[in-house]
Amino acid sequence: MLSRIAESLFWIGRYIERSDGTARILDVHLQLLLEDPWIDEDTACRSLLSVMGSVPPDGLEVVGRNDVLQRLAVDRMNPSSIAYSVASARENARRAREIVSTELWECLNTTNSRMPRRLQTDKVHDFFQWARERAALAVGVVDSSTSRDESWQFFTLGRSIERADMTARLLATRSLTEASGPSWTTILRSCGAYEAYLRTYRGIPSARNAAEFLLLDRLFPRSIIYSIQQAEGCMSAIDPRADRVGHSNSVLRTLGRIRNELEYKPVADILSDLPEEMERVQVVTREASEAIRQRFFPTQAEPSWIGEIS
Repeated sequence: MLSRIAESLFWIGRYIERSDGTARILDVHLQLLLEDPWIDEDTACRSLLSVMGSVPPDGLEVVGRNDVLQRLAVDRMNPSSIAYSVASARENARRAREIVSTELWECLNTTNSRMPRRLQTDKVHDFFQWARERAALAVGVVDSSTSRDESWQFFTLGRSIERADMTARLLATRSLTEASGPSWTTILRSCGAYEAYLRTYRGIPSARNAAEFLLLDRLFPRSIIYSIQQAEGCMSAIDPRADRVGHSNSVLRTLGRIRNELEYKPVADILSDLPEEMERVQVVTREASEAIRQRFFPTQAEPSWIGEIS
């Protein structure tokens, strides 16, 4: 496969997953602001912008929910926004048009053309639901109509790495403010994980169990461990060479390191410093993405996430 085609498929997967994950995180954040009237909106919004890799404005300017929506939802020039992700997925599909199916192209093209430039306050939740549904439609088109060859492997590799990153960012929002923050029930619902969690643990979500489920459950597709394992599987399928000693594949080495750290570290230790642990996951996804670029894509890569959790 041509490297430019593989790169486009990899980034289509990442951008589709990024639009979905950003919609979920914003939905959780706005629900938090509505449920807790005592929360400091400026502090929470600045923290969220930082979590999402968007630099908060300097000075004494107060940042509110409308600013967050404009920056992270419909700003077509902000790499962290839903609109930017959709437009970038569509552009990458155009570059790989000879291999992208007509159904996926039409899905991304329609989503991009219908992306609003401004959001009405009473339509915000509907917009997030629409963004998630369009992302699910695009993924469903790929999964139901693409042969499990290198095309699908590169697309799924991008999705898996981005999903691990987005789940880490979602968990980081739990500490947006010291005392407040979205409840674990809210976070589980935002991931579509609430019913799966209840079937697994058969009880009201606790911090330890909910974090364990979203971090370490090997059967739930949005957990960080599941996403990392799926990325490792795709990488092994793309480059099946087996080394007698260690791993010469830097991508597998990077992903395996963070997987082992999460699996063998007590959940209580992870919860005690959740932002720091989730920042480490994000660093690893950036390192893995860079290793993939150097190994398979000699051209300049698309913009990646920037910024740190504060």
